[in-house]
Amino acid sequence: MKVALVYDRVNKFGGAERVLLALHKIWPDVPLYTAVYDSKGAWWADNFKVVSSFIQNFPGVKRHHEVYPWLMPFAFESFNFEDFDLVISVTSAEAKGIITGPNTLHLCYCLTPTRYLWTNYNYYLNHPQYGLLNPIAKLTMKPILARLKKWDQIACHKPDDYIAISKTVAQRIKKYYHCDSEVIYPPVDMEKFYSKGPALHVKAGPLRYFLVVSRLVPYKRIDIVIDAFNKLGLPLKIIGDGVERDFLKRKARANIQFLTKQLTDGELLSYYENCSAFVYSSEEDFGIAVLEAQACGKPVIGYKMGGVAETVIDGETGILFYPQTVKALIKAVKSFKAGNFEAEACRKNAQRFSQKNFINKFKLLVEEKWQKYQKKLK
Repeated sequence: MKVALVYDRVNKFGGAERVLLALHKIWPDVPLYTAVYDSKGAWWADNFKVVSSFIQNFPGVKRHHEVYPWLMPFAFESFNFEDFDLVISVTSAEAKGIITGPNTLHLCYCLTPTRYLWTNYNYYLNHPQYGLLNPIAKLTMKPILARLKKWDQIACHKPDDYIAISKTVAQRIKKYYHCDSEVIYPPVDMEKFYSKGPALHVKAGPLRYFLVVSRLVPYKRIDIVIDAFNKLGLPLKIIGDGVERDFLKRKARANIQFLTKQLTDGELLSYYENCSAFVYSSEEDFGIAVLEAQACGKPVIGYKMGGVAETVIDGETGILFYPQTVKALIKAVKSFKAGNFEAEACRKNAQRFSQKNFINKFKLLVEEKWQKYQKKLK
C-alpha cells in the first residue's frame, strides 16, 4: 500500500505528536501532510517528509494559526491524494476534511471532534485569545465559527472510518458527528518513561513536590490547580507552555514553579520520577501525560471525567476527584498519602497502553479495514 499521514499542524510537541512518531515506526517512509510546518517548534518531525499547504508562508501562521481559522479547511482540501491507497488523518480539527477519491481509503484517528466548535464552543466564543483585539474578535468570531461548524458537519463524513483515542472521544464522535468508531488508546513509550531502579518495587517515598505537565491553554484548567496550591502552600512544579502562561504565572504564589523551556525526555523523566504525585485537572480526551507519570511509578490526582477516568484506577494508581472545582481538588490533595500507592501497580497499569500494544492493534485494524474496503470496491 502507498500510505500518507495527515495532521492538523506540525508546530509543537505533545501527545498527538507521540502518536505520529509511533505511526512512523509502522510506516517509516510515508509523507506527512499538514496545513503549517514550523521546523523549530516541531523538532520531532525531522525524520518525516513534511508537505505543508499553501498557507505555509502567510505572516505569523507558524506560531499563530488561530488568526486564520477560515483558511484551514481550504488548506486541507487543496491536497491531492490520488496516488495513495491509504490516508490516515490524525486530527482534532480540520485534517479530516481532506478530499480522497474512490480508490483511496481514508481512516481518521480522531483525537476529539473539533473542540472550539463543539465541546468548548461557548468558552472559546467568550474567551478569545487575541489580546487587545479581543473586543473585535468577539464581534467577528460568532459568524466565522458558525460557518466553520457547517463545514465541519460536512467534513466529518469524509473519512471512511473513525478510530477514537478513548471511549470518551468515541461518545463525542457519535454525539456530534453521528458516526460510529472503534477505540485504540494512544501509546506510551514505556522504554522512555520507566525507571528500572528498585523504587518500582517499594512504596513511594516521602513528600517532595506535586507535578503538572500540560499545555497552558484554557481548557486544561491549570487555573484550578494554581488556586488550590496557592491555598495549600505545597510545592508544585508546572511543566509546559501556552497562551495562558503569563496569566497563570501572575496568579501563582512562591510555592509554584514554572518550567516553560523545551525539556528532553530524560529531563522530563527526572521530574516524573522525583515527584510525589501527578496532578491533572481537565476533562481530557485521553491524557498521555497521566500514563507517563504512572509508567514512572507515580500516582495521579486527576479529575474524574474524560480519558483520565479510563486510565487511572481510583484508590490503586491515584485519586479521582469530582466536581471540577478548587475545593474538590484541595480535598483530594489533603487525602493523598504517598505511601498508600505501590509504584509497581502504577507501572503495570500503564503497561496496558504501551507503544508495542498500540502498534500491533493499529496494524491489525488497518489491515482489517483495508480488506473490507477492497471487497467493497469489487
